[in-house]
Amino acid sequence: MGTEPNLTRLDRLFARLDREQQRPEQLHVPRMSRHRIALFGATLAFYATIVVAVITTSWLVRLDWQLMFFRPYQQWPEIHPYLDYYVVLGQRGPTAVMVAAWLGWRSWRQHTLRPLLALGASLLLLNVTVGAAKIGMGRLGPHYATEIGANEMWQGGDIFPSGHTANAVVTWGILAYLAATPRARRHLSTLSAVVSLGVGLTTVYLGTHWLSDVLLGWAAGVLILLALPWFEPMINWSEARILAARDLLWARWGDRLPMPRPGAAPAGSASVQAPPPPA
Repeated sequence: MGTEPNLTRLDRLFARLDREQQRPEQLHVPRMSRHRIALFGATLAFYATIVVAVITTSWLVRLDWQLMFFRPYQQWPEIHPYLDYYVVLGQRGPTAVMVAAWLGWRSWRQHTLRPLLALGASLLLLNVTVGAAKIGMGRLGPHYATEIGANEMWQGGDIFPSGHTANAVVTWGILAYLAATPRARRHLSTLSAVVSLGVGLTTVYLGTHWLSDVLLGWAAGVLILLALPWFEPMINWSEARILAARDLLWARWGDRLPMPRPGAAPAGSASVQAPPPPA
């Protein structure tokens, strides 16, 4: 009686993945509903209000200067070392690597490229929109301010809106956007809001950003997440093209593999020769 070989944990994992369907039938894809459009419009109005408030040197700019003179990093110096590490959660490089690793595992697990493509689309939108706003408005940061009480706009800076805050909203918020269940979506949305809020306030504590920079960064990140459903057709199109190119590449390489000749002995096997005839 034959016995089955003992399967390792990795063998069982691959066996389970092989039984998975190619793409989940109930894959959640957010749609641009009326509720989402209303939120997008309200966030866009908030974004415009912050920009106008800074350009007109309103009470928001005065609050920026009051917080700068307060110097939180001098009021509570004992937490400075911890916040130096915490603010890394808003840096684009480390956070993108961590989130991409998780979404890469999900892509492999679900046999779909949508998680990674959604992350790529959100980061591309982040670089284009936030980068253009930074360069266009050219605001100087608190450490480089030249005139007390001024809005420091169009001075060649690049801090308005806060890139750390916007990146934290988008990078951690994409996990909630791609969540498979409403419960996971709520929990991840709360986690993303807490992390991005902490990152934004940390930059104010460190004196690298005005408070208005952080407010605009939050709005910029939320706008990107709300606008992602408009780019879902492009994500699906890109996934279909990438998978088609992969299949074509595999087919071409499969045709180039050497085929055994009819009657030829398999590679690595010893050939059997007939004994010599008797003398």
